[in-house]
Amino acid sequence: MDFKFKKSLGQNFLIDKNILEKIAASACIEQNSLVIEVGPGSGNLTKYLSVAATNVLCYEIDTRLEEILSEELYEYHNVKIIFDDFLKRDIKSDIAEFSYDNLYLVANLPYYITTPIIEKVIDSDLPFKRITIMIQKEVGERLMAHPKTREYGSITVYLNYYFDIKNEFIVSRNAFIPKPNVDSIVISLIRKDEKLYLKDKNVFNRLLKDSFKFKRKTIRNNLKNYDLNLVSEVLEHNGYNLSTRAEELPLEVFVELANNIK
Repeated sequence: MDFKFKKSLGQNFLIDKNILEKIAASACIEQNSLVIEVGPGSGNLTKYLSVAATNVLCYEIDTRLEEILSEELYEYHNVKIIFDDFLKRDIKSDIAEFSYDNLYLVANLPYYITTPIIEKVIDSDLPFKRITIMIQKEVGERLMAHPKTREYGSITVYLNYYFDIKNEFIVSRNAFIPKPNVDSIVISLIRKDEKLYLKDKNVFNRLLKDSFKFKRKTIRNNLKNYDLNLVSEVLEHNGYNLSTRAEELPLEVFVELANNIK
């Protein structure tokens, strides 16, 4: 392909057909569906998605790809491409023209944009049934981490409140051009229909960021600006104390803390 890849955009195009098929299958796309694809690149995965979905809406930030995508997807009449930054778009407005029963998101995400895109999807409050993303293996392991492990952090707890996270499969760096320095992983975020009761999402989000601010410090140190008597009460009720580190606490305890702190 005669194309100058931009490192700043994390451009690595997936070329392995077997992997492309597996990603499309992992998305578990049902009938009468709209799939949003962030970063279609050269359209390799888009073709497989368009066969499974009723409609595919792509967001591509790199306008240099307009000619390539027009040629590659010429015969795929159920694909629409918006050449703009997904993070700046009003998704609800963009999808208003489509009729669908099931909504999905599929993306090959560079490291630096993974969290902002997932946060935007959650904040949009749209009923995404499943989000299937390919990300750096190390990042994926962080999102799927369990308490009391080094990888477990605020983003882990945050995502686990909204989704069940499924490890789909590993993707070798050799499946891309240009070849990245690390392997990737495909994971699915499956929407939880029943979530724990949460009084205020903003309080929850702030609590998570503050609790993990300094990973090696205790809750007493990281939450010193909170009412520590209340924090201590919740922790002790769950078998922990102020000397516990955030990485030891499960989702349920963070939710209870968020619901009780002022």
